[in-house]
Amino acid sequence: MPKRRVVAIVGRPNVGKSTLFNRFLGQRRAVVDDLPGVTRDRNYAEVFWNRRVFTLVDTGGYTLNPEAGIAQSVGDQVEVAVAEADVVLLVMDARTGPTDDDLAIARLVRMNGTPCLPVVNKVDSDRDEPDVAGFYGLALGEPVPVSALSGRKSGDLLDEVVSLIPEADPSTEEDDGPPRIAVVGRPNVGKSTFVNRLTGEDRMVVSPVPGTTRDAIDLPLKRNGRELLLIDTAGLRRRTRVKEQVEYYSTVRTRTSLDRCDVAIVLADAHEGITLQDVKILGDAAESGKGALLAMNKWDLIEKDDKTSIMHKRDIVGRFPSLRDFPIYFVSALSGQRAWKLVDTALEIYDRRRQRITTSALNRFLEEVNASHPPPTRRGRASKMYYCVQPVVSPPTVIFFTTRPRDVPEHYRRYLERRLRERFELEGTPVRIVFKKKR
Repeated sequence: MPKRRVVAIVGRPNVGKSTLFNRFLGQRRAVVDDLPGVTRDRNYAEVFWNRRVFTLVDTGGYTLNPEAGIAQSVGDQVEVAVAEADVVLLVMDARTGPTDDDLAIARLVRMNGTPCLPVVNKVDSDRDEPDVAGFYGLALGEPVPVSALSGRKSGDLLDEVVSLIPEADPSTEEDDGPPRIAVVGRPNVGKSTFVNRLTGEDRMVVSPVPGTTRDAIDLPLKRNGRELLLIDTAGLRRRTRVKEQVEYYSTVRTRTSLDRCDVAIVLADAHEGITLQDVKILGDAAESGKGALLAMNKWDLIEKDDKTSIMHKRDIVGRFPSLRDFPIYFVSALSGQRAWKLVDTALEIYDRRRQRITTSALNRFLEEVNASHPPPTRRGRASKMYYCVQPVVSPPTVIFFTTRPRDVPEHYRRYLERRLRERFELEGTPVRIVFKKKR
């Protein structure tokens, strides 16, 4: 699989980073508000432009002298994004001109050595073009004027972005190493106990105190002659509960582990029941393009009969319908019940995630869809799906060529995703769907 390139959007608060992120995606993915500091965590999404694919990262606002707490955490996240990016978009505000914060971020980018485009936002018309001249002093090259809100010159900016991204050689593999399986979840759900059960030794410190594991640990394993890498991680918590600096950094490392894994085993506590945070972790994995499965741990503490697991699974999917796309297991890390079944399923998901579907099979699928459930009309106009291709694997990504891509509603996108999962057995892996205009 060709290596996916990363483009990071950085800048001080309230310069329009998330608006530009949404503009590139063609949909409202990031929360946008006039209040500075709305975006805190890094936000990932895939962008397709001129037959090229890259991962776009939205970041929080960077300030030169942050106060302790959230602002400092946001600054650390921005530095992580710059370090992992292949291209950086430094977004600034034409109306205010360059500020000390802009200069500090420019200095950070230059020190990192990452190719950077200085993007001057809020250039809404030709009358605003002279305001761009003041940004040459950042020594980052020629500033690129754009209006993220209206989309003015956003296509020109995307052309420049892809020009900085090297062409990928389809014959090269992103990683010849073993499948990477991360064990993630809230604190104290039994992640380290689960890892110890698989390794057969007490490699990880186990304690009833939440947050015992502070770092991500890589452990090589072998299953039925197949090598894999198991990643044990510190517990994920909602950002508002991260008090200590050490816990913050363990959370950053955990999210980094999630970014670099192929499949995530999300452990939840069966005794407590599924929580919104468990669902969010699964969503984060899927949003990052990773395969995932849900394991309800501590099943040995539940009083049950032969129908208990069926009823629990029905209740979980009933409360959170998005979880029907993931395999759900009931396990006990302490006793080892179904522990290796999770690994076997994770490896199956890894193979599905790398699956390439032939164009002929995809278009036979599309013929059936067009015959049984064509795209709905919008404003009295009917759209038609002409053909589809899969340009990318890991995760499987399908481009549908249609007459009016902007008119395809979200519920139809979900319908196509569900049908693709059923037809090509893609349970547990994200399926990316992109609509492009047929020229």
